[in-house]
Amino acid sequence: MMFIQLLTSFLLILPIFFLIITRTSKSRKSSTPLSPSNVFPKSYPIIGSFFAIKSNPNNRTQWTAQILQNSPSATFTLHHLFGYRQIFTANPANVQHILKTNFANYPKGPFFISSLFDFLGNGIFNADGESWKTQRQVSSHEFNTKSLRKFVQIVVDTELHDRLIPIFYDAASGKTVLDLQDILQRFAFDNVCKIAFGYDPACLVPSLPQEQFAEAFEYASEMSSRRFRCLLSIVWKIKRFFNAGSEKRLKIAITKVRDLAKKIVREKKQELADKSSLESVDLLSRFLSSGYSDEDFVTDIVISFILAGRDTTSAALTWFFWLLHEHPEVEKQILKEIKEKSDMPVFEEVKDMVYTHASICESMRLYPPVPMDTKLAVKDDVLPDGTVVKKGTLVTYHPYAMGRMEKIWGSDWAEFKPERWLERDEAGKWSFVGRDAYTYPVFQAGPRICLGKEMAFLQMKRVVAGVLRRFKVVPAVEDGFHPEIVVYLTSKMESGFPVRVEERGELD
Repeated sequence: MMFIQLLTSFLLILPIFFLIITRTSKSRKSSTPLSPSNVFPKSYPIIGSFFAIKSNPNNRTQWTAQILQNSPSATFTLHHLFGYRQIFTANPANVQHILKTNFANYPKGPFFISSLFDFLGNGIFNADGESWKTQRQVSSHEFNTKSLRKFVQIVVDTELHDRLIPIFYDAASGKTVLDLQDILQRFAFDNVCKIAFGYDPACLVPSLPQEQFAEAFEYASEMSSRRFRCLLSIVWKIKRFFNAGSEKRLKIAITKVRDLAKKIVREKKQELADKSSLESVDLLSRFLSSGYSDEDFVTDIVISFILAGRDTTSAALTWFFWLLHEHPEVEKQILKEIKEKSDMPVFEEVKDMVYTHASICESMRLYPPVPMDTKLAVKDDVLPDGTVVKKGTLVTYHPYAMGRMEKIWGSDWAEFKPERWLERDEAGKWSFVGRDAYTYPVFQAGPRICLGKEMAFLQMKRVVAGVLRRFKVVPAVEDGFHPEIVVYLTSKMESGFPVRVEERGELD
C-alpha cells in the first residue's frame, strides 16, 4: 500500500515538475562560469537548487568543495527538491560536534542505510545503534590483537613479493603499459579477502583474470553508490520493485557476492564443528571462534570490511604515485629513507618511515579515499558556527574540501608538501606531527574512527617501499595531463592510471 501511494504521488507531480524544468532550463544555458560571487547555487520554490545539482552530476565533490572554500564559515545549505535540505561543512569545530560531541544525534540514518542495505545488509559500515555498538566492540577487540597484525603483515608481504613485484618486472622488461589503478585494486582485493575471510580470489596473478567475485563486488559497489545520485530516491526504488534496468543488474551482482560470502561462512562453520577450533586467523574465523555464528551477522560484517579495505588503500596509493611523479624531490627523500631500511622491513622499521608516512598523509589530504560522508540529524540542533540544523536534515562533512581550506592549511594549501607534517629535532632528524582527527577526518573521527587505520598505513608503506626500491613509476600520459577524480563510494581516477615501469637499479 505504501509503495502504491508513493508511486501515485510521484506520477501526479511528474508533469508539473518537468513543466517547471522546461520553462526555466533555457535561461541556464547562458550561465556564466563560476566565480566567488556566483559560486553559491540559486534556490527556487519547490525545486530548490535543482538546476545547479543537475549541472554538476559527476563533479559533485569538486563543486561543493568550491562552495565551501568561498563560504565564510566553511558551511552552506543545499536545497533539494520539495524542501529537503542538506548541510555541507568543512569547519573542524562542526565536524567535531557531529562526529563526537553530539554523536548520538548524527547516525547514518535510514536514507544512507536503505541505499546500501541490499549490498551491505546490517554490516558495521551500514549500521546504527545497538547493532553498530555490538559489531564495533567485537571488531575492536580483534583489530587490537598482535596476532592479527602479524597475519596482515604476512598476507601483504606475500602478495607484494609473489604477485605485485613480479608483474612490475614483467611490465618493465616488456615495456608494457599497466593501469596502476587496476593493479592496486587487484592487490588490495586479494589482500582484504584473505584477511577478511581466508579466501584468495587471485586477481593479481600474471594473466590478470576477470575474477567473478571481484567483478560482482566492483559492480555492486558502484551501482549502490549511484543510488545516492538520484534526485528522487523513489526512482531507483521503483526500478528495484520491478526488477528493471540497473537495479536488475545490481541484484544479480549482489547475489553473486553474498552467495559466495555465505558459502565461505558455511564452510568455516563446518570446519569449526569438525575440529572444535579453527587454525586460520582471518577475521571471519576469529568471529566464529568467538561464538558469533549467525550467518547473516558475520556475512554482513565481513562484506563491510572487504569494502573498506579494498577501495580505500588502492585509491590512496593511486593518487600517491601520481603526486610522487609530479614531485621528484619528494620521491628522492622517500628513496633516501627506503635505502636505510632492510629489503623486507619489519613492522618497527615501517613505523619509523616518517617521511613516507608524511607523504602518504599529504596525498590523502588532497585526495581522501572517502571525500564526503553524510549523517542524518535525529533532533533539531545548532552547529558551533551557528548553523541551524532541523530534524531530518542530511549533514555532510567534507574531507576533500577540508584538505583545500586556506584557513586550515595556509596559503600554500594547493602544494603537495610532506614537510607540513614534519619537524626536525635538535639532531636534524624528522619526526611526524599529526593533525587532530577533526581537522583531518580522512579516517573518520570520534566513536566511528577507522579501526584499520594502522593496518592501512602498514600496507601502504610496505607497498611504497617494495615498489620504489626496485622501480620508477612513470605515467604514460601526454604532457600537461591531469587526472580527474570520480567518486562512487570512494574516489578514483577517471579512466584509470596508465603507467610504464622502469627498473631502478641501485638506489641513489
